[in-house]
Parts: sequence; C-alpha cells; structure tokens
Amino acid sequence: MRFLSMVRIDENSGLVPSSQLMSDMGKLIEEMTREGVLVSTAGLRPTAEGVRVRLRGGKLTTVDGPFAETKEVIGGFAILEAPSMNEAIELTKRFLKVHGDEWNIECEVRRMEGPDFGEA
Repeated sequence: MRFLSMVRIDENSGLVPSSQLMSDMGKLIEEMTREGVLVSTAGLRPTAEGVRVRLRGGKLTTVDGPFAETKEVIGGFAILEAPSMNEAIELTKRFLKVHGDEWNIECEVRRMEGPDFGEA
C-alpha cells in the first residue's frame, strides 16, 4: 500500500534546514529508497511563491501567495510503500527524528487510494 506523509510546518518560524540536517536527511532518503519503502519525497517552496486555484459555485479563481490566513502549511511530502498504516507511521517517525529538538513539525499520514496503490 502507498501512503502520503505530509510535513506541516510554520513557515514563519525562521528556521532553515542546516547543512547537517540536509546531510542526515540525504542519508535517510538513500537508506529508505534502498529498503524500498520510500517512493518519492521533496520539500516545497514557500507559499509566497505559490498560487491557490479554487472552484466555488462553478467559478474558477486564483489567489497568489503568501496565504496570510494560514499558520501551518505543507512544507514537504513523502510517498511511502508500507504494508500497513502502523508501518507508514513508523517510517514517518524516522523522517521526524532526523530534525532533532529545534524543529516543531508534524506529519499527516494518509493512505493513497486507487488500483496502482494496493487498493483491492
């Protein structure tokens, strides 16, 4: 089964990944890819560079970032291959632990749906 682990961050915290964090994350990504549990992962650029596309009442609109009303945003993601939600949670914990004590982040883990993702 495949799971999407979405990393939620406060992009106004002022924290930027250190070179040590990037190195440690690179090693973890290599390890998890070799193990066959990491399908894809990436960080996302700031919301100031983003656009929201909305459909409301049949009308499409776009709103340029940053999105002031949003405190926490998706700062990155990982697509995981795991036999269960519990295993996907354990894999997500590995990503979080790499960040150390200075980061206050959380991940939302959700199963992906469809015939290509282990759906019966």
